[in-house]
Amino acid sequence: METTEVTYDITQTSYEELVKLFFETHDFTQTNGQGPDIGPQYLSCIFYATPEEEEIAEKYISILEEKGYKVATSLRPATTFWRAEDYHQQYYEHKGSTPYCHIYRKIF
Repeated sequence: METTEVTYDITQTSYEELVKLFFETHDFTQTNGQGPDIGPQYLSCIFYATPEEEEIAEKYISILEEKGYKVATSLRPATTFWRAEDYHQQYYEHKGSTPYCHIYRKIF
């Protein structure tokens, strides 16, 4: 799977806020990828590092389901994060285009 490792300052934001933002900035209902990017490496997934992170992610999946969404996002324990090759870094900057599958929409 292709993923992003997020490092954050808990004095500035919380894991819970990041989970909400994650769901509000992509199509968590798409089962075969993201936007035009199709395949298992593009599936919506949250990798959690602690039981508390897993609980928070489960909480928001439940809230979304209660709102009537069919959530395709899976939850998996975090393992070793492998940084992608340089040509994958700052993808849109290198490509000279605008992000096409990350659009903010208020849900929570």
